[in-house]
Amino acid sequence: MRMKYDGLKIGIVAIQGDYEAHAKVLERLGVEHKFVRTPPNLSGLAGVILPGGESTTQLKVMTEEGLFDALKKFAAADGAFFGTCAGTILLAKEVHGPSQASLGLLDASVLRNGYGRQVASDVHMGQTKLRAQPLEMVFIRAPIIQSVGSAVEILAEDAGHPVLVREGKILAATFHPELSDDTTVHEYFVRIAKNGAGVANAAKL
Repeated sequence: MRMKYDGLKIGIVAIQGDYEAHAKVLERLGVEHKFVRTPPNLSGLAGVILPGGESTTQLKVMTEEGLFDALKKFAAADGAFFGTCAGTILLAKEVHGPSQASLGLLDASVLRNGYGRQVASDVHMGQTKLRAQPLEMVFIRAPIIQSVGSAVEILAEDAGHPVLVREGKILAATFHPELSDDTTVHEYFVRIAKNGAGVANAAKL
């Protein structure tokens, strides 16, 4: 598997959230990773993971470090993105409850305080388009994707809302796949980063 992804490097924004858990998943897949805290850290990356945490705190640090604009440039240069929980909020074009600035890369409207203020994890098993078997989904104070644009593919739903979506080289989950033993979602993102948007989504780009 290490040969399969030889030369591929994925960045993980390491400001807040369980970025170490994402790193461990990539290590299991044999994918080289680098923690991203400043713009120079983006050099040589095929994709970037935006982990969970508190989106306003991450946004503040990103702006102070110049990383916010650098991530936009990375996207413009065809870099891939994978946002989980708060990362999905940062990717969305519209953020409500309350509103805040975002990278605006994913054509979606997101409600920040979606599933309430639960402290413990809420674990569901759900169907996705990634495989036939159900996927474990760990929700922790998850946002809600209220609506998506026509170019956004819904890969999984829960409680009537999209929870895993893709638009070209942008992948977003309102749950935490890094907290599961299942590497399916990360494998999917690595393929996106390696192969680009793919034939199925070529017409949408």
